Amino acid sequence: MQENKEKSIEDLYEDAKSYLDTKVEYTRLYLVEKVSKIFADVITNALVIICFVLAFLFATLTLALFLSDLLGSYTQGFGCVALFYLLLALIVYFTKDKFIEKAIINFTIRNYFNKLADKEEDDEQKI
Repeated sequence: MQENKEKSIEDLYEDAKSYLDTKVEYTRLYLVEKVSKIFADVITNALVIICFVLAFLFATLTLALFLSDLLGSYTQGFGCVALFYLLLALIVYFTKDKFIEKAIINFTIRNYFNKLADKEEDDEQKI
């Protein structure tokens, strides 16, 4: 009887150890998956932002050259574009607290919960 209890305790200890090892491995793999998804998301978003910035810069340069041709002076054409961006910067500065920050916060929260809902759907489909 004593021998049976000792064996039972040893089995219980081995099972607990195996469970903890499996749980640690699962957590490690889960974290690797999450970090990989975040890294991929950051990289793709960075590439999209770089493309938009380049398109924006070339469009700005094209507009400045077009206005320079219309006005007959490079100074006036580039000055008009600079004035436009100065006005845009002032508008953004004075409206950022009311509109822009709230829109960015709402977009971020909505994006987070959409990704969370997608993950839950994927988990349900796996079952």
